[in-house]
Amino acid sequence: MRIPHKPHLTRTPHRTRAVVAASVVTVMLASACSGAGGGGADGDTVTIATVANPQMEDIEQLTSVFEEEHPDINVEFVILPENELRDRVTQDIATGSGQYDIVTIGTYETPIWAENGWLTSLDDYASDPDYDVDDLMPPVREALTYEDNLYAVPFYAESSFLMYRTDLFEEAGVTMPERPTWQEVAELAEKLHDPDNDVAGICLRGLAGWGEVLAPLNTVVNTFGGRWYDENWNAQMTSPETMEAVQFYVDLVRDHGETGAANAGFSECLTATSQGNAAMWYDATVAASILEDPDSSDAAGLMGYVPAPVVETEHSGWLWAWSLAIPETSQNKDAAWEFMSWATSKEYIRLVGEELGWTRVPPGSRMSTYEIAEYQEAASAFAGPTLDAIENVDVRRPGLHEQPWVGVQYITIPEFQDLGTRVSQEVSAAIAGNQSVEEAMEKAQQYTEEIAESGGYRDQ
Repeated sequence: MRIPHKPHLTRTPHRTRAVVAASVVTVMLASACSGAGGGGADGDTVTIATVANPQMEDIEQLTSVFEEEHPDINVEFVILPENELRDRVTQDIATGSGQYDIVTIGTYETPIWAENGWLTSLDDYASDPDYDVDDLMPPVREALTYEDNLYAVPFYAESSFLMYRTDLFEEAGVTMPERPTWQEVAELAEKLHDPDNDVAGICLRGLAGWGEVLAPLNTVVNTFGGRWYDENWNAQMTSPETMEAVQFYVDLVRDHGETGAANAGFSECLTATSQGNAAMWYDATVAASILEDPDSSDAAGLMGYVPAPVVETEHSGWLWAWSLAIPETSQNKDAAWEFMSWATSKEYIRLVGEELGWTRVPPGSRMSTYEIAEYQEAASAFAGPTLDAIENVDVRRPGLHEQPWVGVQYITIPEFQDLGTRVSQEVSAAIAGNQSVEEAMEKAQQYTEEIAESGGYRDQ
């Protein structure tokens, strides 16, 4: 079943490009980034912009294998934090600078950028039988498709679940429910919070950025019955359900979360949990592959995994895929695909397992991964929960209400990149104690109303 990515709107491509261009200008004005570091493409060099997380850094480590097999192609990496990657890549691709031959983007950007004509269709490339495009996880493949054309290929895909330290639970004499509610998680966090021994009851993202704090928070809002907009694009940031969810999240992380939560994102929570400084962590399923690596995690073999906590909905996980795409501005498309197809192939997955360890294998991208005996053994604690989480995501209706867009932890409109950032800054300030939740959400309500009006959504 194909997932429609466009919001339920009627827009001309010209208008959409104009809206995105305006967003890009805003990003450029807000960012002090110079745009340096890409290196440029010089015929034999493929420059890839990618996110600074362990799985992506593994590609850089193993790229010498690719270059040995392709002596005519050099690969240069530009590895950036998530928020900075978005700014830099959006600037580059929207302005046609052409610094990057491959960009790392997600399920949010792919349909919007494809609609704008910014990305190269991969259908001809991916039709090579050796690539086996049909092996890609169907929900993920569909999320990277726009108008029946594939525009990105997944490096790894994820939903979200709750991770917890089984040894700390046993020591405290408490039990994790098979399908916990958020209220139960809050009670457990209170019992397990032990700041004298540097153990937080739970680690939750508080760092500003729509891809940071809003990723887990949006799932909490959805399951509490809240939402960004109603079916007619009326802002709902101050509705009782949304307010209750945000207040719950802020209270939980302030009372029983990690120290400095307002500055903690995925990477910081990964470090805290892997070093034994968090009893629970609600975040991306991909984190499990790092937590279970004994070479980098003190928590390896001590973690348990249960579905994303709920309140009013049956499920509440998100869906995301860090994926590789070729900008239309690339002058090295064939070489770019050579590298992309290698980095997202069955062979690469096996290479990671054999060279770096089977728990480090990129999850959620290919069905065949879950048929590898070595992976089944190494990932027995989290492979099944990861698949269940991905399969249970409803990107059309993740909460209690119909929504005029597709997406769980984001709204698939061009303006969300700026809107989400602004709202996340207000929530992060509330987590830092610099303002109340009421003050934060009143500002968020104003921002969302402005977008509904300026974007022309409410009138359609």
